[in-house]
Amino acid sequence: MSRARIVLWLSLTLRPACSLYRARFMEGQTQGLRNPGEMENGTGPCGEECASEAQETTVTEGAAKIAFPSANEVFYNPVQEFNRDLTCAVITEFARVQLAAKGIQIKVPGEKDVQKVVVDLSEQEEEKAELKEGANLAPGDQPRTAAVGEICEEGLRVLEGLAASGLRSIRFAREVPGLQSVVANDASARAMDLMCRNVQLNGVAHLVHPRQADARMLMYQHQKVSERFDVIDLDPYGSPAPFLDAAVQAVSEGGLLCVTCTDMAVLAGNSGETCYSKYGAMALKSRACHEMALRIVLHSLDLRANCYQRFVVPLLSVSADFYVRVFVRVFTGQAKVKASASKQALVFQCVGCGTFHLQRLGKASSGASGGRVKFSAACGPPVAPECEHCGQRHQLGGPLWAEPIHDLDFVGRVLEAVSTNPGRFHTAERIRGVLSVITEELPDVPLYYTLDQLSSTIRCSTPSLLQLRSALLHAGFRVSLSHACKNAVKTDAPSSALWDIMRCWEKECPVKRERLSETSPAFRILGVEPRLRANFTIREDANPSSRQRGLKRFQANPEANWGPRPRARPGGKAAGGAMEERRRLHQNKRKEPAEDPVQRAARLKTFPCKRFKEGTCQHGDQCCYSHSSPAPEDTADMAPSDRPETPYQNPPGPGMATGPGVD
Repeated sequence: MSRARIVLWLSLTLRPACSLYRARFMEGQTQGLRNPGEMENGTGPCGEECASEAQETTVTEGAAKIAFPSANEVFYNPVQEFNRDLTCAVITEFARVQLAAKGIQIKVPGEKDVQKVVVDLSEQEEEKAELKEGANLAPGDQPRTAAVGEICEEGLRVLEGLAASGLRSIRFAREVPGLQSVVANDASARAMDLMCRNVQLNGVAHLVHPRQADARMLMYQHQKVSERFDVIDLDPYGSPAPFLDAAVQAVSEGGLLCVTCTDMAVLAGNSGETCYSKYGAMALKSRACHEMALRIVLHSLDLRANCYQRFVVPLLSVSADFYVRVFVRVFTGQAKVKASASKQALVFQCVGCGTFHLQRLGKASSGASGGRVKFSAACGPPVAPECEHCGQRHQLGGPLWAEPIHDLDFVGRVLEAVSTNPGRFHTAERIRGVLSVITEELPDVPLYYTLDQLSSTIRCSTPSLLQLRSALLHAGFRVSLSHACKNAVKTDAPSSALWDIMRCWEKECPVKRERLSETSPAFRILGVEPRLRANFTIREDANPSSRQRGLKRFQANPEANWGPRPRARPGGKAAGGAMEERRRLHQNKRKEPAEDPVQRAARLKTFPCKRFKEGTCQHGDQCCYSHSSPAPEDTADMAPSDRPETPYQNPPGPGMATGPGVD
């Protein structure tokens, strides 16, 4: 038999044996790992935790318990707990209002027990009241109730467009009553897996439905009236601008739209052209930049809603920490949309003294009979080319929302619910303080001045907040604080009256006029005599109620690196000591380090004193510069590069001869 035939015979004989061995080998591998998804989730065949589970962190917030990877694969920021608590409180009151119209009452955990303490009713009197209420109702008219964690068939349909770990959606399911369903959506496959695990961990799979899709496409697919969501929550990393157009179409009639913006550098005026490209408005650098950011976001929402014959009604607008948060209701109505132009305004702000004026884009006027409202273009501008107070030019910003940014009745309901049930939220004390300041704000006065801005403009000492508020109240004007700034002065007084009050304050604390430049705003403002005589006597009503009660209105940062977190990355990065070291090194990286005083004194001593050469230096030995000139022999021994320049070391002119042998 030839060699080729032997090889062919062996291959045909051994092939079945090789196939059988390969099949048995793969069967053994499969038995070793029964479910390939178990390794991805971090559990083995017996339910034991694998090594990957040790790289996850479990966090408890509110009534939810979630697990998220220690590596930065899925975004989570504990700073936003105030944001999530406030959202739960707002949606609860919104559900109470919406379901009350359908004859459904909601049950909030802990609310009834607290009301017992507040009302101070005995158990017998309470039972009598319940029996009396039951006797007045027909057998078939018993009130329907909706509890937390139960599916309410006529309840709210909620969408969280960017859910990440699913914490917010799980908290909705475990803390907010009256929900029909909660859709937790995220485009990340890793976030989708994590949401499924957290939903099972908290036992809310009957309410929370994880989805993996682009948030915009998901909302565009729910434009039909029957498929719209009652509540849409958008909390993206950065700007929500790409999602707003889809959101205003996917929310139901009168539904609630909750939007968070963390790109405060853009909204606060650092990049006006970027703000225009995202929100359709120019942001200005102003002391009232935080309230201006809120009004720009509201303008952007209303502008996008107007394209579909819809308009927004603000319920609550909050500026906190490093972000702004707005809660608006969206309605449909062609007649109401026509009034949107008169709700927007441009801002003229002086670059010298900071005085601002608002110019409405439209004008709404009613007829003689008071029936039909006519809309027309507004007339302007409200200012001259130069500021009437300091003579400087104006900057133009906006358009922005010029109507009230809060519904004070709704804010009062949320505040009452949080105050009577303080144990419901971990940040209840701060929510109570912020909402209390909001209820004290003047709703019809856009923007504000700050105490330090007014005093620094005229270079005088700063009056106390109570003194300035008292002076405005004595003059017959209204004044309030703002939750967006600790030193805010929100008043309906004209700018001329405000500067008259500051001129009167300067007379009590005079400024050295000889030190002021004739072109400075302070010189021009103080050069005019005040027409108004200010009275700085402290009034009782000058001290707001929230300040008297000592509420937590403006929280200081409770820990280091309090602010935004890095964006989630595929694969993630461990947030360990290396990242903390990088953060420390990047702090003030654009600033030059402080020079040692001894080294600075030695360096200045190397420079000759010009006044000593002129004979006018009066510091003597205390002068920081040198009073001695180098000796000739020392200069000859110095290297050419180290010798001081003299008039005789100028380069030769174009007509001069150079070279060896030339004197």
